[in-house]
Amino acid sequence: MSANDENDRTSKGYPAVITGGAGFIGSNLADRLLGTGRKVLVLDDLSRPTSAVNLTWLRERHGPALETRTADVRDPRAVEEAVARASAVFHLATANETSDGSDPMKDFDVDARGTLNLLEAIRKRGATLPLIHASTVKVYRALGPVELRDVGSRCEPVENELREHGIPETRVVDPRGPHGCSKGAAEQYVLDYARTRELRAVVLRLGTVYGPRQFGTEEQGFVSHLVARAADSEAVTLRGDGRQVRDLLWIDDLVDALLGAHRVIDTLAGNAYNVGGGPANSVSLLELLERIERLEWRQPQVRSAPAHAEDPRYSVCDWRSFGSAIAWAPRVGVQEGLERLHEWVLSAGRRRTPATAMPPESGDSVIEDRRVRAS
Repeated sequence: MSANDENDRTSKGYPAVITGGAGFIGSNLADRLLGTGRKVLVLDDLSRPTSAVNLTWLRERHGPALETRTADVRDPRAVEEAVARASAVFHLATANETSDGSDPMKDFDVDARGTLNLLEAIRKRGATLPLIHASTVKVYRALGPVELRDVGSRCEPVENELREHGIPETRVVDPRGPHGCSKGAAEQYVLDYARTRELRAVVLRLGTVYGPRQFGTEEQGFVSHLVARAADSEAVTLRGDGRQVRDLLWIDDLVDALLGAHRVIDTLAGNAYNVGGGPANSVSLLELLERIERLEWRQPQVRSAPAHAEDPRYSVCDWRSFGSAIAWAPRVGVQEGLERLHEWVLSAGRRRTPATAMPPESGDSVIEDRRVRAS
Protein backbone atom coordinates (compact mmCIF):
# COMPACT_ATOMS: atom_id res chain seq x y z
CA MET A 1 0.00 0.00 0.00
CA SER A 2 1.47 3.33 -1.02
CA ALA A 3 0.84 6.60 0.76
CA ASN A 4 -1.74 7.42 -1.91
CA ASP A 5 -3.52 4.11 -1.31
CA GLU A 6 -3.58 4.83 2.41
CA ASN A 7 -5.01 8.30 1.86
CA ASP A 8 -7.66 6.78 -0.39
CA ARG A 9 -8.66 4.23 2.24
CA THR A 10 -8.74 6.93 4.91
CA SER A 11 -10.96 9.16 2.75
CA LYS A 12 -13.32 6.21 2.28
CA GLY A 13 -13.72 5.86 6.04
CA TYR A 14 -11.34 2.99 6.73
CA PRO A 15 -10.30 3.35 10.38
CA ALA A 16 -6.92 3.44 12.01
CA VAL A 17 -6.67 0.23 14.03
CA ILE A 18 -5.21 0.48 17.53
CA THR A 19 -4.46 -2.82 19.24
CA GLY A 20 -4.66 -2.33 22.99
CA GLY A 21 -6.60 0.82 22.19
CA ALA A 22 -8.48 0.85 25.48
CA GLY A 23 -5.26 1.05 27.49
CA PHE A 24 -3.51 4.16 28.73
CA ILE A 25 -1.51 4.99 25.61
CA GLY A 26 -4.12 3.59 23.23
CA SER A 27 -6.99 5.63 24.62
CA ASN A 28 -4.99 8.86 24.44
CA LEU A 29 -3.93 8.10 20.86
CA ALA A 30 -7.51 7.21 19.89
CA ASP A 31 -8.78 10.44 21.42
CA ARG A 32 -6.30 12.49 19.39
CA LEU A 33 -7.12 10.71 16.12
CA LEU A 34 -10.86 10.90 16.67
CA GLY A 35 -10.55 14.57 17.54
CA THR A 36 -9.10 15.22 14.08
CA GLY A 37 -12.03 13.50 12.38
CA ARG A 38 -10.23 10.20 11.81
CA LYS A 39 -12.20 7.00 12.39
CA VAL A 40 -10.70 4.54 14.84
CA LEU A 41 -11.15 0.82 15.47
CA VAL A 42 -10.02 -0.27 18.92
CA LEU A 43 -9.03 -3.94 19.20
CA ASP A 44 -8.78 -4.83 22.88
CA ASP A 45 -9.71 -7.85 24.99
CA LEU A 46 -10.73 -5.59 27.92
CA SER A 47 -8.97 -7.95 30.31
CA ARG A 48 -7.73 -5.08 32.45
CA PRO A 49 -10.38 -3.56 34.72
CA THR A 50 -9.51 -0.03 33.64
CA SER A 51 -9.81 -0.74 29.91
CA ALA A 52 -13.60 -0.54 30.04
CA VAL A 53 -13.32 2.74 31.95
CA ASN A 54 -11.17 4.26 29.19
CA LEU A 55 -13.45 2.85 26.49
CA THR A 56 -16.52 4.41 28.09
CA TRP A 57 -14.67 7.73 28.21
CA LEU A 58 -13.89 7.50 24.49
CA ARG A 59 -17.48 6.60 23.59
CA GLU A 60 -18.85 9.53 25.54
CA ARG A 61 -16.49 11.93 23.75
CA HIS A 62 -16.67 10.61 20.20
CA GLY A 63 -19.76 8.47 19.70
CA PRO A 64 -20.09 6.39 16.50
CA ALA A 65 -16.73 7.50 15.05
CA LEU A 66 -15.24 4.99 17.48
CA GLU A 67 -15.58 1.30 16.67
CA THR A 68 -14.56 -1.40 19.11
CA ARG A 69 -13.86 -5.08 18.76
CA THR A 70 -13.52 -7.04 21.98
CA ALA A 71 -10.93 -9.55 20.89
CA ASP A 72 -7.41 -10.70 21.61
CA VAL A 73 -4.35 -10.34 19.37
CA ARG A 74 -3.78 -14.06 19.99
CA ASP A 75 -6.85 -14.72 17.82
CA PRO A 76 -5.56 -14.76 14.20
CA ARG A 77 -9.03 -14.45 12.64
CA ALA A 78 -9.97 -11.42 14.72
CA VAL A 79 -6.68 -9.77 13.80
CA GLU A 80 -7.12 -10.55 10.09
CA GLU A 81 -10.62 -9.10 10.07
CA ALA A 82 -9.42 -5.88 11.73
CA VAL A 83 -6.46 -5.55 9.37
CA ALA A 84 -8.73 -6.05 6.34
CA ARG A 85 -10.53 -2.82 7.25
CA ALA A 86 -7.53 -0.79 8.36
CA SER A 87 -5.89 2.27 6.86
CA ALA A 88 -3.03 2.06 9.37
CA VAL A 89 -2.16 0.00 12.45
CA PHE A 90 -0.77 1.17 15.78
CA HIS A 91 0.27 -1.95 17.68
CA LEU A 92 0.12 -1.15 21.41
CA ALA A 93 -1.28 -4.40 22.83
CA THR A 94 0.97 -6.02 25.40
CA ALA A 95 0.84 -8.51 28.26
CA ASN A 96 0.64 -7.24 31.81
CA GLU A 97 4.15 -7.10 33.19
CA THR A 98 4.68 -8.83 36.52
CA SER A 99 7.70 -8.33 38.74
CA ASP A 100 8.09 -12.07 39.33
CA GLY A 101 7.61 -13.16 35.71
CA SER A 102 4.95 -15.58 36.91
CA ASP A 103 3.28 -16.18 33.53
CA PRO A 104 5.98 -16.43 30.84
CA MET A 105 3.70 -18.31 28.42
CA LYS A 106 1.20 -15.46 28.42
CA ASP A 107 4.01 -12.93 27.89
CA PHE A 108 5.18 -14.88 24.86
CA ASP A 109 1.69 -15.53 23.46
CA VAL A 110 0.51 -11.93 23.70
CA ASP A 111 3.69 -10.06 22.85
CA ALA A 112 5.48 -12.37 20.40
CA ARG A 113 2.76 -14.58 18.94
CA GLY A 114 0.22 -11.76 18.91
CA THR A 115 2.65 -9.55 17.00
CA LEU A 116 3.37 -12.36 14.54
CA ASN A 117 -0.39 -12.77 13.98
CA LEU A 118 -0.56 -9.11 13.08
CA LEU A 119 2.44 -9.25 10.75
CA GLU A 120 1.06 -12.29 8.96
CA ALA A 121 -2.34 -10.62 8.58
CA ILE A 122 -0.69 -7.63 6.91
CA ARG A 123 1.49 -9.83 4.71
CA LYS A 124 -1.43 -11.98 3.56
CA ARG A 125 -3.31 -8.93 2.39
CA GLY A 126 -0.58 -8.28 -0.13
CA ALA A 127 -0.44 -4.67 0.98
CA THR A 128 1.97 -2.92 3.28
CA LEU A 129 -0.21 -1.12 5.78
CA PRO A 130 1.70 1.40 7.89
CA LEU A 131 2.55 -0.37 11.14
CA ILE A 132 3.84 1.51 14.18
CA HIS A 133 4.94 -1.03 16.77
CA ALA A 134 5.40 -0.04 20.42
CA SER A 135 8.29 -1.84 22.05
CA THR A 136 10.20 -0.84 25.19
CA VAL A 137 13.63 0.36 26.27
CA LYS A 138 13.57 -2.64 28.59
CA VAL A 139 15.12 -4.59 25.74
CA TYR A 140 18.33 -2.89 26.93
CA ARG A 141 17.68 -4.09 30.47
CA ALA A 142 21.08 -5.76 30.93
CA LEU A 143 23.52 -2.86 30.52
CA GLY A 144 26.54 -5.11 30.84
CA PRO A 145 29.76 -3.32 31.71
CA VAL A 146 28.23 0.17 32.15
CA GLU A 147 29.80 1.64 35.25
CA LEU A 148 27.49 3.63 37.51
CA ARG A 149 28.17 5.94 40.43
CA ASP A 150 25.96 7.38 43.14
CA VAL A 151 25.64 11.17 43.09
CA GLY A 152 23.40 12.52 45.82
CA SER A 153 19.92 11.02 45.50
CA ARG A 154 20.52 9.30 42.14
CA CYS A 155 22.87 7.07 40.24
CA GLU A 156 24.41 8.01 36.90
CA PRO A 157 26.80 6.53 34.32
CA VAL A 158 30.46 7.30 34.74
CA GLU A 159 30.80 7.49 30.95
CA ASN A 160 30.19 11.06 29.85
CA GLU A 161 28.38 10.22 26.59
CA LEU A 162 25.82 8.00 28.32
CA ARG A 163 25.35 10.52 31.12
CA GLU A 164 24.69 13.40 28.73
CA HIS A 165 22.55 11.64 26.13
CA GLY A 166 21.30 8.31 27.50
CA ILE A 167 21.31 4.82 26.00
CA PRO A 168 21.39 4.84 22.16
CA GLU A 169 19.87 2.37 19.70
CA THR A 170 23.39 1.08 18.98
CA ARG A 171 23.42 -0.49 22.44
CA VAL A 172 23.24 -4.30 22.27
CA VAL A 173 19.69 -5.57 22.78
CA ASP A 174 19.95 -7.91 25.77
CA PRO A 175 16.56 -8.23 27.51
CA ARG A 176 16.00 -10.14 30.72
CA GLY A 177 12.91 -11.79 32.17
CA PRO A 178 9.80 -13.07 30.35
CA HIS A 179 8.40 -9.62 29.58
CA GLY A 180 11.64 -8.22 28.22
CA CYS A 181 12.35 -11.33 26.18
CA SER A 182 8.87 -11.47 24.65
CA LYS A 183 8.98 -7.76 23.76
CA GLY A 184 12.45 -8.22 22.29
CA ALA A 185 11.27 -11.16 20.18
CA ALA A 186 8.24 -9.19 18.97
CA GLU A 187 10.26 -6.23 17.78
CA GLN A 188 12.74 -8.46 15.99
CA TYR A 189 9.88 -10.04 14.05
CA VAL A 190 8.65 -6.56 13.08
CA LEU A 191 12.09 -5.50 11.90
CA ASP A 192 12.58 -8.73 9.97
CA TYR A 193 9.23 -8.42 8.18
CA ALA A 194 10.01 -4.81 7.32
CA ARG A 195 13.42 -5.64 5.90
CA THR A 196 12.70 -8.94 4.13
CA ARG A 197 9.02 -8.59 3.19
CA GLU A 198 8.94 -4.85 2.63
CA LEU A 199 6.34 -4.04 5.26
CA ARG A 200 6.08 -0.34 6.09
CA ALA A 201 6.80 -0.97 9.76
CA VAL A 202 8.81 0.83 12.42
CA VAL A 203 9.67 -0.08 16.02
CA LEU A 204 9.52 2.55 18.75
CA ARG A 205 11.21 1.63 22.03
CA LEU A 206 9.31 3.56 24.66
CA GLY A 207 10.66 4.87 27.93
CA THR A 208 8.55 5.55 31.03
CA VAL A 209 5.32 7.18 29.82
CA TYR A 210 2.89 8.91 32.20
CA GLY A 211 -0.20 11.09 32.12
CA PRO A 212 -4.03 11.10 32.30
CA ARG A 213 -5.95 7.84 31.75
CA GLN A 214 -3.11 5.90 33.36
CA PHE A 215 -4.38 3.67 36.16
CA GLY A 216 -0.95 2.48 37.13
CA THR A 217 0.47 -0.30 39.24
CA GLU A 218 3.91 -0.72 40.69
CA GLU A 219 4.93 -2.86 37.70
CA GLN A 220 3.30 -0.75 34.95
CA GLY A 221 2.58 2.95 35.24
CA PHE A 222 4.45 3.43 38.49
CA VAL A 223 4.43 7.25 38.24
CA SER A 224 0.64 7.55 38.32
CA HIS A 225 0.55 4.74 40.86
CA LEU A 226 2.74 6.72 43.27
CA VAL A 227 0.88 10.00 42.69
CA ALA A 228 -2.51 8.35 43.26
CA ARG A 229 -1.44 6.51 46.41
CA ALA A 230 0.06 9.66 47.88
CA ALA A 231 -3.12 11.60 47.08
CA ASP A 232 -5.11 8.90 48.87
CA SER A 233 -2.78 9.02 51.90
CA GLU A 234 -1.70 5.45 51.27
CA ALA A 235 1.84 4.20 51.73
CA VAL A 236 4.15 4.06 48.73
CA THR A 237 6.89 1.49 48.28
CA LEU A 238 10.54 2.48 48.05
CA ARG A 239 12.43 -0.37 46.44
CA GLY A 240 16.15 -0.67 46.97
CA ASP A 241 17.97 2.55 47.84
CA GLY A 242 15.70 4.70 45.63
CA ARG A 243 18.58 6.00 43.51
CA GLN A 244 17.49 4.05 40.41
CA VAL A 245 16.79 6.46 37.54
CA ARG A 246 14.16 6.56 34.76
CA ASP A 247 13.40 9.14 32.09
CA LEU A 248 9.76 10.27 31.98
CA LEU A 249 7.79 11.05 28.83
CA TRP A 250 4.47 12.90 28.96
CA ILE A 251 1.69 11.10 27.09
CA ASP A 252 0.94 13.98 24.67
CA ASP A 253 4.58 14.00 23.60
CA LEU A 254 4.36 10.28 22.92
CA VAL A 255 1.18 10.68 20.87
CA ASP A 256 2.99 13.34 18.83
CA ALA A 257 5.78 10.81 18.28
CA LEU A 258 3.40 8.02 17.22
CA LEU A 259 1.61 10.24 14.72
CA GLY A 260 4.89 11.68 13.48
CA ALA A 261 6.23 8.18 12.86
CA HIS A 262 3.09 7.38 10.89
CA ARG A 263 3.47 10.48 8.72
CA VAL A 264 7.00 9.54 7.61
CA ILE A 265 6.71 5.76 7.84
CA ASP A 266 8.51 5.20 4.55
CA THR A 267 11.56 7.02 5.91
CA LEU A 268 11.59 5.11 9.20
CA ALA A 269 10.54 1.63 8.03
CA GLY A 270 12.81 -1.23 9.01
CA ASN A 271 14.40 0.59 11.93
CA ALA A 272 14.06 0.78 15.71
CA TYR A 273 14.11 4.11 17.53
CA ASN A 274 14.18 5.18 21.16
CA VAL A 275 11.33 7.45 22.25
CA GLY A 276 11.62 8.77 25.79
CA GLY A 277 12.19 11.81 27.93
CA GLY A 278 15.98 11.64 27.84
CA PRO A 279 18.40 12.89 30.51
CA ALA A 280 16.65 16.28 30.81
CA ASN A 281 13.51 14.48 32.04
CA SER A 282 15.15 11.85 34.20
CA VAL A 283 14.39 11.34 37.90
CA SER A 284 15.35 8.88 40.56
CA LEU A 285 12.71 7.28 42.74
CA LEU A 286 13.89 9.40 45.68
CA GLU A 287 13.61 12.56 43.58
CA LEU A 288 10.16 11.57 42.38
CA LEU A 289 8.96 11.11 45.96
CA GLU A 290 10.33 14.53 46.85
CA ARG A 291 8.40 16.10 43.97
CA ILE A 292 5.21 14.31 45.02
CA GLU A 293 5.71 15.58 48.56
CA ARG A 294 5.76 19.17 47.26
CA LEU A 295 2.58 18.54 45.24
CA GLU A 296 0.76 17.09 48.25
CA TRP A 297 2.20 19.51 50.81
CA ARG A 298 2.92 16.49 52.97
CA GLN A 299 5.41 13.67 53.08
CA PRO A 300 4.12 10.39 51.63
CA GLN A 301 4.11 7.36 53.86
CA VAL A 302 7.01 5.23 52.67
CA ARG A 303 7.68 1.56 53.23
CA SER A 304 10.89 -0.14 52.17
CA ALA A 305 11.21 -3.28 50.04
CA PRO A 306 14.05 -5.03 48.20
CA ALA A 307 14.72 -4.03 44.60
CA HIS A 308 13.50 -6.45 41.93
CA ALA A 309 16.32 -8.66 40.71
CA GLU A 310 15.90 -7.65 37.06
CA ASP A 311 15.22 -3.97 37.74
CA PRO A 312 17.96 -1.84 36.11
CA ARG A 313 19.40 0.96 38.19
CA TYR A 314 19.66 3.27 35.22
CA SER A 315 17.31 3.43 32.23
CA VAL A 316 17.44 6.69 30.30
CA CYS A 317 17.17 6.63 26.52
CA ASP A 318 18.82 8.70 23.84
CA TRP A 319 16.00 9.87 21.55
CA ARG A 320 18.08 12.09 19.26
CA SER A 321 18.00 9.73 16.27
CA PHE A 322 14.21 9.63 16.23
CA GLY A 323 13.97 13.34 16.97
CA SER A 324 16.17 14.17 13.99
CA ALA A 325 14.17 11.89 11.69
CA ILE A 326 10.79 13.51 12.36
CA ALA A 327 11.72 16.88 13.94
CA TRP A 328 10.42 15.80 17.36
CA ALA A 329 11.45 16.52 20.94
CA PRO A 330 9.73 16.15 24.33
CA ARG A 331 7.97 19.40 25.19
CA VAL A 332 6.53 18.74 28.66
CA GLY A 333 9.07 18.68 31.48
CA VAL A 334 8.85 16.55 34.58
CA GLN A 335 7.57 19.27 36.90
CA GLU A 336 4.82 20.41 34.53
CA GLY A 337 3.88 16.82 33.78
CA LEU A 338 3.61 15.83 37.43
CA GLU A 339 1.49 18.89 38.18
CA ARG A 340 -0.87 18.04 35.32
CA LEU A 341 -1.03 14.39 36.35
CA HIS A 342 -1.76 15.40 39.94
CA GLU A 343 -4.58 17.67 38.78
CA TRP A 344 -6.10 14.81 36.76
CA VAL A 345 -5.81 12.43 39.71
CA LEU A 346 -7.70 14.88 41.93
CA SER A 347 -10.28 16.08 39.38
CA ALA A 348 -11.08 12.59 38.14
CA GLY A 349 -11.43 11.27 41.65
CA ARG A 350 -8.77 8.76 40.66
CA ARG A 351 -7.59 7.02 43.79
CA ARG A 352 -7.67 3.27 43.66
CA THR A 353 -7.71 1.36 40.39
CA PRO A 354 -11.29 0.34 39.51
CA ALA A 355 -11.81 -3.21 40.69
CA THR A 356 -14.10 -4.49 37.97
CA ALA A 357 -14.60 -3.85 34.29
CA MET A 358 -17.85 -2.39 33.03
CA PRO A 359 -19.47 -4.34 30.18
CA PRO A 360 -20.15 -2.61 26.86
CA GLU A 361 -23.41 -0.72 26.85
CA SER A 362 -26.18 -1.63 24.46
CA GLY A 363 -26.04 0.34 21.24
CA ASP A 364 -22.26 0.84 21.35
CA SER A 365 -20.33 0.00 18.21
CA VAL A 366 -19.01 -3.31 19.47
CA ILE A 367 -18.62 -5.44 16.37
CA GLU A 368 -17.89 -8.76 17.99
CA ASP A 369 -16.77 -10.35 21.23
CA ARG A 370 -14.10 -12.95 20.61
CA ARG A 371 -11.84 -13.12 23.62
CA VAL A 372 -8.99 -15.53 23.99
CA ARG A 373 -8.07 -16.21 27.58
CA ALA A 374 -4.75 -17.50 28.76
CA SER A 375 -4.97 -21.03 30.06
